[in-house]
Amino acid sequence: MIVVTGATGNVGRPLTQALADAGEQVTAVSRRAVEMPDGVRHVAADLADPAGLAPVLDGAKALFLLLSGELHAPDARPTDIIDLAAASGVRRIVLLSSQGVSTRPTGPSRVAMRAVEDALRGSGLDWAVVRPGGFASNAFAWAESVRTRQTVAAPFGDVGVPVVDPADIAEVAAACLLDDRHTGGVFELTGPEVITPRQQAETIAAALGTPVRFHELTREEAKAAMTRFVPAELADDTLDIIGDATPAELRISPDVERVLGRSPRPFNSWLTRNIAAFR
Repeated sequence: MIVVTGATGNVGRPLTQALADAGEQVTAVSRRAVEMPDGVRHVAADLADPAGLAPVLDGAKALFLLLSGELHAPDARPTDIIDLAAASGVRRIVLLSSQGVSTRPTGPSRVAMRAVEDALRGSGLDWAVVRPGGFASNAFAWAESVRTRQTVAAPFGDVGVPVVDPADIAEVAAACLLDDRHTGGVFELTGPEVITPRQQAETIAAALGTPVRFHELTREEAKAAMTRFVPAELADDTLDIIGDATPAELRISPDVERVLGRSPRPFNSWLTRNIAAFR
């Protein structure tokens, strides 16, 4: 049995589907219950309380570990989940980390994630680490303004990064969970091309067949919007990257193709599958 945390999110949902399609027994973990693929068991649990995962991990052979807000809570102990998994007999963990662990190692959120990576390496378990850059699905943040005002509002309109499709992240994670060849690997995942927010707005407009205006936010405006959903230090770390990407953050990684045998999906592929959200 494979346990998938964050199972209702942009990565967890397609990962759960991919594992179910591969014939694996899957337990999907999230805070709220939603419809799952046939045969998938759902368990409502909060990763901020690792002890609550004990019954979920009992009998599991592998764990996909996605840490979001839980990682940044003042009293967070995300490495307890790794210890609990090992004590429960889990043999393999695939961790969803961040490209910034290597490109911005001193950022507060990156330091915390590096500690989780290090704990995983020292756990004695089989492991793999997936480090995506910016997500194509971050464009969902614009869906409401596109629907109601035909506007995309974002900072740094002409600064691009090679955003990655969460479906590619999910497929790489599935491969790491199922294939011993990827054990001990650290995979940096990007899309196939650098694309700016202004270009993303143009791509959305073309897909909709209607004009979409681009409105450039200041960094302060963008941070105020982001901190409604994420801690301030994570917002700052993210804005540092999208506002002044380093050469390493602009690099097109070969790792999606190395694992999956095909090129990563471009932004317009993600958009095609999700265009209904913008109509």
